[in-house]
Amino acid sequence: MRTLAFNPHSGGLPIPASVKRKTIERLQRHAANNYKGLYARIDIRFRGSLCYMDAYTEPKEPDVALLMITHESREAFLERMRNQPTHLGRIRYFGDDQWSYAFYMYSRDRYEPAIFQNGEWLGTPEDAFDIGASYLQNE
Repeated sequence: MRTLAFNPHSGGLPIPASVKRKTIERLQRHAANNYKGLYARIDIRFRGSLCYMDAYTEPKEPDVALLMITHESREAFLERMRNQPTHLGRIRYFGDDQWSYAFYMYSRDRYEPAIFQNGEWLGTPEDAFDIGASYLQNE
């Protein structure tokens, strides 16, 4: 006899348009209230049951040695870096404001399951953003 177990990092539900709108508003408001000055803009996008959270930051001035390595002008380097997202994570929708979270592991170039700071597998978009925002605070 097969037993089904809940896996917070597979499946999920399609995200209704109204939930998408509210999620974008909530995340942008949360970022503005808690992380102002750490990012230039926030990008929230959806695909199926998933919501991806990215931030764009203002790059630091490059030194001459770096520009020689990259073979770019200062302006080209800054423009490229401004368009390079910092992946804050991916959340998966399970209905009733219940989302699972996966952080982006740069060393493996993929999203990895994570639990919320309260030890639970499910939480809110704002709680997930707080975990991903550690990438912004360490830049």
